[in-house]
Amino acid sequence: MERNFLPGTEIEIVNSQVKLGQIRHALFDFDGTISLLREGWQHIMGPVCVEMIAGDTEPTDDIREAVAKMIDETTGIQTIYQMERLVEMVRQWGRVPEEKILTAEQYKQIYLDRLMVPVRERIAMIERGEKTVDNFRVAGVTRFLELLKGRGVTLYVFSGTDRDDVRNEAGVVQVAGYFEEIWGALPSKEEYSKEKVIREIMAAHQLSGPQVLAVGDGPVELRNIKEAGGIALGVASDEKQGHGWDMHKRQRLIRAGADILVPDFREADTLTRFLFNERSC
Repeated sequence: MERNFLPGTEIEIVNSQVKLGQIRHALFDFDGTISLLREGWQHIMGPVCVEMIAGDTEPTDDIREAVAKMIDETTGIQTIYQMERLVEMVRQWGRVPEEKILTAEQYKQIYLDRLMVPVRERIAMIERGEKTVDNFRVAGVTRFLELLKGRGVTLYVFSGTDRDDVRNEAGVVQVAGYFEEIWGALPSKEEYSKEKVIREIMAAHQLSGPQVLAVGDGPVELRNIKEAGGIALGVASDEKQGHGWDMHKRQRLIRAGADILVPDFREADTLTRFLFNERSC
């Protein structure tokens, strides 16, 4: 299928009928959309899940494939919900005795203990001056945030990562000041979801769909914003590089309903003019 780009750019228009020019509030996913501190999290969660499902037995390709599918489908959702899926999968495969199956909270802690090893090391590299903050942000994102704020857009972060961690890491990558609010997962999972945040912002500010933009690299936030009638901007970025296309992400975001796709924010000025219908600028 032929791709449709804004002329002379890598800004891909998936839905040419999207209503532009009215954005007043924008919600950003954090990991993989703004921050690269957790780059590679899937390669930590995947082996954890496979290990927990297999127990004392040898893992098989069908287990690995099922885990990869689960992670792919749930990227962007609260981690605890992914771990609830893991509990179901451990039972489904039946390789672990019932009395040895852990709770979703226990599995989450095992995963986070492993994930935070590289995250802490990346933060230490910034503190030691071995890497800069730019090494751990998606290319061009701060310029995009500045341009949106300059047009009077109210910005938020809504993440599936625990709220305290998101707020801390937003400070580390020096973006916290752009946002009116930074939301993340809470101990009581019923208190927070991306869908709930979108619904509450739209109600509180009496917004119609095209006045709200969601920006993310996961299917959850894009599906949620499309269900609310808003605009879905997918970020299909290669997280190892911090820029350029990740074609697997691109396919996932198209399936989730992305209206527009970008590989990163290096064309932030053109992207912003497009979102605000400033075609002649």
